[in-house]
Amino acid sequence: MANRPAFQQMLEDMKASKINYIVAYKLDRVTRSVRDLEVLISELEKHNCYLICDRDDVNTSSANGRFFVRMLTVLSQLEIEIVSERTKFGMTGAIKSGHVPRNLPIRLQKRK
Repeated sequence: MANRPAFQQMLEDMKASKINYIVAYKLDRVTRSVRDLEVLISELEKHNCYLICDRDDVNTSSANGRFFVRMLTVLSQLEIEIVSERTKFGMTGAIKSGHVPRNLPIRLQKRK
């Protein structure tokens, strides 16, 4: 979130009590990191501000809403990690069988 200037400005506006709701299309457009989400929810609670995500039916103005948003983020993080593991496994298998894809990450380059 630190590399998002408009997002940081929005948080500053929240701290200055200029806004009390953050509305997003989907939760993954806000953050995909469990840690960042926890920090965001804590900041929202401190400043009596709430997050609403239209497509995910997220609304942090209630305890159930905060629980639901945390569960969605945990599941999203799991999905990201599973896809990453499968990709690494597939690339390793391809390299071992002699099919070296182009533009390999350094850690997967075949040794000479």
